[in-house]
Amino acid sequence: MDLQLGGKRIFISGSTQGIGFAVASACATEGANVIINGRESAGVECAVARLQTTSPSSQVSGIAADLTDAGGVQSLLDNLGPVDVLVNNVGQFDVRPFMEISDEAWQRYVDVNLMSGVRLARGLLDGMLTRNWGRVIFIGTESAVDVPGDMIHYGATKAASLAVSNGLAKLTRGTGVTVNTVLGGPTYSDGVARVVETIASARAVPTDDLKQGMVRGTSLLQRFIEPEEIADVVTYLASPRSSAINGAALRADGGVLTTLL
Repeated sequence: MDLQLGGKRIFISGSTQGIGFAVASACATEGANVIINGRESAGVECAVARLQTTSPSSQVSGIAADLTDAGGVQSLLDNLGPVDVLVNNVGQFDVRPFMEISDEAWQRYVDVNLMSGVRLARGLLDGMLTRNWGRVIFIGTESAVDVPGDMIHYGATKAASLAVSNGLAKLTRGTGVTVNTVLGGPTYSDGVARVVETIASARAVPTDDLKQGMVRGTSLLQRFIEPEEIADVVTYLASPRSSAINGAALRADGGVLTTLL
């Protein structure tokens, strides 16, 4: 299927590795013009070089910007220009006891997981509405629906992001713009892989054994999801082919959530 992404300008926040990079790679393969983002210039340049090698026919560029504060987002927007597709991917998570998370830490999670997407959408959505075509996609998580007790800060901020996505979709009524969220399940991203490898080393157990042991009991896949599997869903949503999907939370959770809807 031709996803008709050729020439579309797509910006993915937090895309030097993991799910973000997988989305950038999938979109570049479809012929889109992809803009990579990360906090450090070196990481952005490395990611751009990788994509230019694997997708030489696509235009690939990058912008280094820290999206944890309003100034960083505005600096990025000043240099970005209009885009056809915004993928709000950047996020922060870890496993921490609720009682140990300070107000400062809570604010950091709010700024990264919620406000980065709010600020980027506020800066880019109006242009999409004016041009009568665009896609805003939030990379969400099943933890926004079934909030883990040891990641309340993560689940709560991602639940707020899910609400923003649903509300923004209502602003697109009758236009060619859509806003959706992809609810990913436990994914073996670069960050997760590093955590698993560190724990395996500390426990002196094989990494693959620990990885398999961490698979949720409710998972229908009975394995971690690969970043590319999330990226395939995002790439479809970014395309003109997905025109009938708006205001939705699409589950790519591997069956971890046990609810019917």
